Amino acid sequence: MSRNLTYNKSYVPLPCHEGDEVYRNGIFRFNISRIMEHIDAGSLTVKRERINVEDWFNTHWRTTVNEDHLPTVDITRPVIQAEIRPGTYTIIDGNHRIEKADREGVPYVDSYKVQGEQLVPYFINSDGYKAFVDYWNSKLG
Repeated sequence: MSRNLTYNKSYVPLPCHEGDEVYRNGIFRFNISRIMEHIDAGSLTVKRERINVEDWFNTHWRTTVNEDHLPTVDITRPVIQAEIRPGTYTIIDGNHRIEKADREGVPYVDSYKVQGEQLVPYFINSDGYKAFVDYWNSKLG
């Protein structure tokens, strides 16, 4: 089954509301608030996975976290992994949670895994959407 994405000429970016959490990675901007809302409502069905925290940090870059925010973080909430490149997942929501779990010696955190194709509706701008389609397809080889 081909995982190539095709342009939708009538693509409309997802509007952002005040207070929405947005993941920014270069031109890619995903609305985290809507992703979580749709997962919670059951309208976005994603895989669940327990992440081995030690293994994660052996294979992924450690991000910078806000040390003042870390004490308030709830590590029981699942993180969101997104397949931004085919077969490769990045945490787009929950870097503070996985960092805190590591520091506290918690071996696993729960996660939601959002496949690349599932990310398409959650772009907040058309440029990011178009760039993602091109990037994704270029990585499928």
